[in-house]
Amino acid sequence: MAERDPYELFQDWLAEAGTSEPNDPNAMALATADADGLPSVRMVLLKGTDPRGFVFYTNTESRKGEQLLANRNAALCFHWKTLRRQVRVEGAVEQVSDAEADAYYNSRPRESRIGAWASQQSRPLEGRWELEKRVAQFAAKFGLGDVPRPPHWTGFRVLPRRIEFWQDRPFRLHERTLYLRANAEGAEPAAWTTEHLYP
Repeated sequence: MAERDPYELFQDWLAEAGTSEPNDPNAMALATADADGLPSVRMVLLKGTDPRGFVFYTNTESRKGEQLLANRNAALCFHWKTLRRQVRVEGAVEQVSDAEADAYYNSRPRESRIGAWASQQSRPLEGRWELEKRVAQFAAKFGLGDVPRPPHWTGFRVLPRRIEFWQDRPFRLHERTLYLRANAEGAEPAAWTTEHLYP
């Protein structure tokens, strides 16, 4: 594996996954921890990358949203089974700007925007009827007009300190390339250094 800018390499791998994975090549495991350090993990969808990091969106009142606000560190794992590849990301977390959140929210289907208002994510639900009732209530509230972004719905960006690229090789002699940088949070993050790891 040639040593390249990790974001360019990731984009190439993601594009290849887009042609081979049957569903959601942008799916990633998101690991968070609460204020006490207790971990939790779930699958979410990557919605953007830029030279600063990896972006996804969620309800800040959900369990993961509360954890992200309490402990501003997270880890991501992409696994593309058909390509026998994996990418792991670890770093600090920041909220995206209101402009970024608005732009992505407004690109979503209307039904998804109404769903963001209707779903009290991670809270107990008596039955499906309760969710459907809330969807109907918010659909009636907004009618044919604009569906604004809820104040509790925004995006987060993982600012990587570590990005590891894993490629399957015969006899479990896999190829692992690790990109590291000391400062990911500043206006001008530190340069990447590269290490090769034993499988």
